[in-house]
Amino acid sequence: MPVTLQDDKVIASIGQATVEIYHYGATVTSWKCGGKERLYLSSQSFLDGSKAIRGGIPLVFPHFGSIPESQLPQHGFARVSRWSWLGVQSENASEIVVAFGLDRSGVPEKLAALWTHGFKLVYTVTLTADTLKTALSAENTGPTAFTFTSLLHTYFAINDIDHVNVTGLKGKQYNEKIYNKYGVTDESEVISVTAELDRNYFNVPSEGITVVENNAVVRSLSTKGFDDVVVWNPWIEKAKSLADFPDEGYKNMICVEVGQIGKPITLNPGEKWTGEQLIR
Repeated sequence: MPVTLQDDKVIASIGQATVEIYHYGATVTSWKCGGKERLYLSSQSFLDGSKAIRGGIPLVFPHFGSIPESQLPQHGFARVSRWSWLGVQSENASEIVVAFGLDRSGVPEKLAALWTHGFKLVYTVTLTADTLKTALSAENTGPTAFTFTSLLHTYFAINDIDHVNVTGLKGKQYNEKIYNKYGVTDESEVISVTAELDRNYFNVPSEGITVVENNAVVRSLSTKGFDDVVVWNPWIEKAKSLADFPDEGYKNMICVEVGQIGKPITLNPGEKWTGEQLIR
Protein backbone atom coordinates (compact mmCIF):
# COMPACT_ATOMS: atom_id res chain seq x y z
CA MET A 1 0.00 0.00 0.00
CA PRO A 2 1.31 3.51 -0.83
CA VAL A 3 0.27 4.77 2.64
CA THR A 4 0.23 2.78 5.88
CA LEU A 5 -1.40 4.38 8.90
CA GLN A 6 -0.12 3.14 12.26
CA ASP A 7 -0.86 4.22 15.82
CA ASP A 8 2.38 6.17 16.13
CA LYS A 9 3.31 7.05 12.56
CA VAL A 10 2.45 7.14 8.87
CA ILE A 11 4.56 5.44 6.21
CA ALA A 12 4.24 6.55 2.60
CA SER A 13 6.00 5.01 -0.38
CA ILE A 14 6.32 5.51 -4.10
CA GLY A 15 8.46 3.08 -6.03
CA GLN A 16 11.57 2.40 -3.94
CA ALA A 17 11.28 5.65 -1.97
CA THR A 18 9.71 5.79 1.49
CA VAL A 19 9.07 8.37 4.17
CA GLU A 20 8.01 7.91 7.79
CA ILE A 21 6.27 10.65 9.80
CA TYR A 22 5.39 10.35 13.48
CA HIS A 23 2.11 11.83 14.74
CA TYR A 24 4.11 13.16 17.68
CA GLY A 25 5.57 16.42 16.44
CA ALA A 26 4.69 15.52 12.82
CA THR A 27 8.38 14.60 12.78
CA VAL A 28 9.77 13.00 9.64
CA THR A 29 12.08 10.31 11.03
CA SER A 30 13.11 8.50 7.86
CA TRP A 31 13.46 9.26 4.16
CA LYS A 32 14.88 6.57 1.95
CA CYS A 33 15.52 6.85 -1.76
CA GLY A 34 17.89 4.98 -4.01
CA GLY A 35 18.03 2.30 -1.33
CA LYS A 36 19.70 4.62 1.18
CA GLU A 37 18.61 6.46 4.32
CA ARG A 38 18.99 10.21 3.81
CA LEU A 39 18.10 11.51 7.29
CA TYR A 40 19.85 11.03 10.60
CA LEU A 41 17.82 9.76 13.57
CA SER A 42 19.59 9.42 16.90
CA SER A 43 19.75 5.81 18.08
CA GLN A 44 18.94 7.15 21.55
CA SER A 45 16.00 9.30 20.52
CA PHE A 46 12.74 9.00 22.45
CA LEU A 47 9.99 7.76 20.14
CA ASP A 48 7.28 7.23 22.76
CA GLY A 49 6.01 10.79 22.97
CA SER A 50 7.81 11.53 26.23
CA LYS A 51 10.30 13.94 24.66
CA ALA A 52 10.92 15.69 21.37
CA ILE A 53 12.35 13.35 18.74
CA ARG A 54 16.07 13.88 18.15
CA GLY A 55 16.74 13.69 14.42
CA GLY A 56 14.85 13.54 11.14
CA ILE A 57 12.98 16.78 10.52
CA PRO A 58 11.48 18.23 13.73
CA LEU A 59 9.17 21.24 13.36
CA VAL A 60 9.91 24.47 15.23
CA PHE A 61 6.95 26.75 16.06
CA PRO A 62 6.14 29.36 17.44
CA HIS A 63 9.71 30.34 18.25
CA PHE A 64 13.22 29.21 17.45
CA GLY A 65 15.82 28.88 20.17
CA SER A 66 15.51 29.76 23.82
CA ILE A 67 13.68 33.01 24.49
CA PRO A 68 14.25 34.31 28.05
CA GLU A 69 10.79 35.87 28.39
CA SER A 70 9.03 32.76 27.06
CA GLN A 71 7.90 29.96 29.33
CA LEU A 72 7.48 27.67 26.35
CA PRO A 73 10.11 24.94 25.84
CA GLN A 74 13.07 25.65 23.59
CA HIS A 75 11.90 25.62 19.95
CA GLY A 76 8.23 25.92 20.93
CA PHE A 77 5.46 23.35 21.20
CA ALA A 78 4.87 22.00 17.68
CA ARG A 79 7.48 19.27 18.04
CA VAL A 80 6.04 18.05 21.37
CA SER A 81 2.37 18.01 20.31
CA ARG A 82 0.38 15.21 18.73
CA TRP A 83 -0.70 16.22 15.25
CA SER A 84 -3.89 15.06 13.58
CA TRP A 85 -3.75 12.92 10.46
CA LEU A 86 -5.43 14.86 7.64
CA GLY A 87 -5.01 12.14 5.04
CA VAL A 88 -3.60 11.73 1.56
CA GLN A 89 -3.88 15.05 -0.28
CA SER A 90 -2.71 13.80 -3.66
CA GLU A 91 -1.53 10.54 -5.16
CA ASN A 92 -0.39 9.64 -8.66
CA ALA A 93 2.33 7.68 -10.41
CA SER A 94 5.02 10.29 -9.74
CA GLU A 95 4.27 11.63 -6.24
CA ILE A 96 2.28 11.20 -3.07
CA VAL A 97 1.30 14.01 -0.69
CA VAL A 98 0.24 13.42 2.92
CA ALA A 99 -0.85 16.02 5.48
CA PHE A 100 -1.01 16.59 9.23
CA GLY A 101 -2.71 19.34 11.21
CA LEU A 102 -2.34 21.01 14.59
CA ASP A 103 -4.42 23.55 16.49
CA ARG A 104 -4.75 24.42 20.16
CA SER A 105 -6.64 21.21 20.90
CA GLY A 106 -3.55 19.14 20.03
CA VAL A 107 -1.10 21.11 22.18
CA PRO A 108 -0.38 19.81 25.71
CA GLU A 109 -2.66 21.71 28.10
CA LYS A 110 0.14 23.35 30.10
CA LEU A 111 1.79 24.66 26.95
CA ALA A 112 -1.46 25.81 25.35
CA ALA A 113 -2.08 27.95 28.42
CA LEU A 114 1.20 29.77 27.78
CA TRP A 115 0.43 30.70 24.16
CA THR A 116 -3.20 31.74 23.95
CA HIS A 117 -3.48 32.70 20.27
CA GLY A 118 -5.82 30.87 17.93
CA PHE A 119 -3.96 29.12 15.15
CA LYS A 120 -4.06 26.28 12.64
CA LEU A 121 -0.96 24.56 11.30
CA VAL A 122 -0.93 22.26 8.28
CA TYR A 123 2.16 20.25 7.42
CA THR A 124 2.39 18.50 4.05
CA VAL A 125 5.02 15.97 3.04
CA THR A 126 5.47 15.28 -0.66
CA LEU A 127 7.42 12.20 -1.73
CA THR A 128 8.72 11.41 -5.21
CA ALA A 129 11.21 8.79 -6.35
CA ASP A 130 14.15 11.10 -5.60
CA THR A 131 12.90 14.21 -3.73
CA LEU A 132 11.23 15.15 -0.48
CA LYS A 133 9.25 18.36 -0.04
CA THR A 134 8.04 19.50 3.37
CA ALA A 135 5.80 22.55 3.75
CA LEU A 136 4.45 24.21 6.89
CA SER A 137 1.42 26.52 6.70
CA ALA A 138 0.31 28.70 9.62
CA GLU A 139 -3.06 30.46 9.85
CA ASN A 140 -4.24 32.93 12.48
CA THR A 141 -7.70 31.75 13.53
CA GLY A 142 -7.99 34.06 16.54
CA PRO A 143 -9.13 37.66 17.07
CA THR A 144 -5.68 39.22 17.60
CA ALA A 145 -2.40 39.28 15.69
CA PHE A 146 0.53 37.10 16.69
CA THR A 147 4.22 36.98 15.78
CA PHE A 148 6.32 33.85 15.39
CA THR A 149 9.49 32.32 14.03
CA SER A 150 9.74 28.85 12.54
CA LEU A 151 12.23 26.27 11.33
CA LEU A 152 12.45 22.86 9.67
CA HIS A 153 15.22 21.32 11.77
CA THR A 154 16.60 18.84 9.20
CA TYR A 155 19.25 16.34 10.25
CA PHE A 156 21.08 14.93 7.22
CA ALA A 157 22.77 11.54 7.43
CA ILE A 158 26.41 11.51 6.35
CA ASN A 159 29.25 9.00 6.50
CA ASP A 160 31.97 11.12 8.12
CA ILE A 161 31.80 14.77 9.20
CA ASP A 162 35.53 15.14 8.48
CA HIS A 163 34.77 14.91 4.76
CA VAL A 164 31.61 17.04 4.68
CA ASN A 165 30.99 20.70 4.00
CA VAL A 166 28.10 23.00 3.15
CA THR A 167 28.19 25.36 0.17
CA GLY A 168 26.06 28.20 -1.14
CA LEU A 169 26.28 30.63 1.79
CA LYS A 170 29.31 32.71 0.81
CA GLY A 171 28.70 36.43 1.28
CA LYS A 172 25.82 35.91 3.72
CA GLN A 173 25.77 37.30 7.23
CA TYR A 174 25.52 35.02 10.21
CA ASN A 175 25.33 35.01 14.01
CA GLU A 176 27.12 32.39 16.06
CA LYS A 177 26.48 32.90 19.77
CA ILE A 178 28.88 30.10 20.79
CA TYR A 179 31.81 32.34 19.84
CA ASN A 180 30.05 35.71 20.28
CA LYS A 181 30.06 36.39 16.55
CA TYR A 182 27.22 38.59 15.32
CA GLY A 183 26.66 40.13 11.90
CA VAL A 184 29.70 38.35 10.43
CA THR A 185 29.89 38.06 6.65
CA ASP A 186 31.02 34.59 5.58
CA GLU A 187 33.72 34.87 2.92
CA SER A 188 34.32 31.13 2.63
CA GLU A 189 33.27 29.05 -0.34
CA VAL A 190 32.57 26.11 1.97
CA ILE A 191 31.57 25.60 5.60
CA SER A 192 33.54 22.80 7.23
CA VAL A 193 33.00 21.40 10.70
CA THR A 194 36.06 21.16 12.96
CA ALA A 195 34.43 22.19 16.27
CA GLU A 196 30.95 22.82 17.64
CA LEU A 197 29.07 24.79 15.00
CA ASP A 198 25.79 26.68 15.40
CA ARG A 199 25.37 29.45 12.84
CA ASN A 200 22.24 31.36 11.89
CA TYR A 201 22.56 32.64 8.31
CA PHE A 202 20.20 35.38 7.13
CA ASN A 203 18.65 36.29 3.76
CA VAL A 204 20.00 33.20 2.08
CA PRO A 205 19.36 32.21 -1.57
CA SER A 206 16.33 30.09 -2.36
CA GLU A 207 18.50 27.80 -4.51
CA GLY A 208 22.05 26.52 -4.42
CA ILE A 209 22.63 25.39 -0.83
CA THR A 210 24.27 21.96 -0.88
CA VAL A 211 25.71 19.32 1.42
CA VAL A 212 28.92 17.97 -0.08
CA GLU A 213 30.74 14.81 1.02
CA ASN A 214 34.05 13.69 -0.47
CA ASN A 215 33.71 16.44 -3.11
CA ALA A 216 30.34 15.12 -4.31
CA VAL A 217 26.98 16.82 -3.75
CA VAL A 218 24.86 14.48 -1.64
CA ARG A 219 21.95 16.85 -0.91
CA SER A 220 20.72 20.13 -2.33
CA LEU A 221 18.01 22.43 -0.97
CA SER A 222 15.59 24.93 -2.43
CA THR A 223 13.12 26.96 -0.41
CA LYS A 224 10.04 29.18 -0.55
CA GLY A 225 8.92 31.42 2.30
CA PHE A 226 12.02 30.74 4.40
CA ASP A 227 14.75 33.40 4.33
CA ASP A 228 17.27 31.90 6.74
CA VAL A 229 19.36 28.78 7.33
CA VAL A 230 20.94 27.30 10.45
CA VAL A 231 24.01 25.05 10.13
CA TRP A 232 24.58 22.95 13.26
CA ASN A 233 26.76 20.14 14.52
CA PRO A 234 27.26 19.54 18.27
CA TRP A 235 30.80 18.17 17.94
CA ILE A 236 32.48 16.14 20.67
CA GLU A 237 31.70 17.72 24.05
CA LYS A 238 28.17 18.88 23.25
CA ALA A 239 27.31 15.43 21.87
CA LYS A 240 28.39 13.86 25.15
CA SER A 241 26.12 16.24 27.08
CA LEU A 242 22.97 15.29 25.14
CA ALA A 243 21.07 12.46 26.84
CA ASP A 244 19.28 11.43 23.64
CA PHE A 245 22.32 11.52 21.36
CA PRO A 246 25.21 9.01 21.08
CA ASP A 247 28.67 10.29 21.97
CA GLU A 248 29.94 9.59 18.44
CA GLY A 249 26.75 10.68 16.68
CA TYR A 250 28.18 14.04 15.62
CA LYS A 251 30.33 12.19 13.07
CA ASN A 252 27.32 10.96 11.11
CA MET A 253 25.06 14.02 10.89
CA ILE A 254 24.88 17.64 9.92
CA CYS A 255 21.89 19.91 10.33
CA VAL A 256 21.08 22.35 7.55
CA GLU A 257 17.83 23.89 8.73
CA VAL A 258 15.71 26.29 6.68
CA GLY A 259 13.66 28.77 8.65
CA GLN A 260 12.32 32.25 9.25
CA ILE A 261 14.14 33.64 12.28
CA GLY A 262 15.85 36.95 11.44
CA LYS A 263 12.59 38.70 10.56
CA PRO A 264 9.70 37.21 12.56
CA ILE A 265 6.37 36.81 10.82
CA THR A 266 3.27 38.62 12.05
CA LEU A 267 -0.14 37.24 11.08
CA ASN A 268 -3.27 39.31 11.52
CA PRO A 269 -6.59 37.52 12.10
CA GLY A 270 -7.42 35.36 9.07
CA GLU A 271 -3.99 35.64 7.47
CA LYS A 272 -1.86 32.66 6.38
CA TRP A 273 1.82 32.01 5.77
CA THR A 274 3.62 29.05 4.19
CA GLY A 275 7.26 28.03 4.15
CA GLU A 276 8.64 25.00 2.35
CA GLN A 277 11.80 23.16 1.44
CA LEU A 278 12.56 20.77 -1.39
CA ILE A 279 15.41 18.33 -0.84
CA ARG A 280 17.05 16.54 -3.74
